[in-house]
Amino acid sequence: MTPFWIVFIALMVASYVASKSVQSKFKKYSTIPMNYGMTGREVAEKMLYDNDIHNVTVCKVQGTLTDHYNPTNRTLNLSPDVYDGTSVAAAAVAAHECGHAVQHATAYSWLTIRSMLVPVVSFSNRWVSWVLLAGVLLVSKFPELLLAGIILFAVTTLFSVVTLPVEINASKRALVWLNSHNITSPDTHPYAESALRSAAYTYVIAALTSLATLMYYIMIYMGRRD
Repeated sequence: MTPFWIVFIALMVASYVASKSVQSKFKKYSTIPMNYGMTGREVAEKMLYDNDIHNVTVCKVQGTLTDHYNPTNRTLNLSPDVYDGTSVAAAAVAAHECGHAVQHATAYSWLTIRSMLVPVVSFSNRWVSWVLLAGVLLVSKFPELLLAGIILFAVTTLFSVVTLPVEINASKRALVWLNSHNITSPDTHPYAESALRSAAYTYVIAALTSLATLMYYIMIYMGRRD
């Protein structure tokens, strides 16, 4: 087995472990109550208010860990466990998503870049798998097709890399606010920090895996198939 495949398999395993770790910690920290019994919705609304943001609506969406901020319609979408939850996990996730709303309100550069990439990434995601498959099968006769697939995949890789500072910064904003406004206590704050740190690892591993996959397709294109 070549060093490339060892690294690639290690990243896949790390991705699986990180994903399971996030789920496990969310489940564990969902049993630890927040101060004052605040729900995720109340935490989100207070953080928005404290940052003088009054044009963002906090909504409930279905699913588990489906929480996200939509800059297009300025909605903060929280899953039921977070929206109605009164745990450390719910507060941490709600504050993290509010971090994105604060980024939007303050024109955080990395979020602006990521938002600009969204239409291109949506187009790329529709075609990249088919173009890469055809490109690999026809690499000896029509290498330009694989090159096109590599370009499309490079866009998604760039998106993964740009996402890193966006997510890390949102967590940093969340943790600073949770601590400075006494939403978390000295006893509960480490749990919120642990939960958001684990979530950040998943983005780091996703970016590294995407980079490794991109390098593999480039190797095929350059005629260095393992």
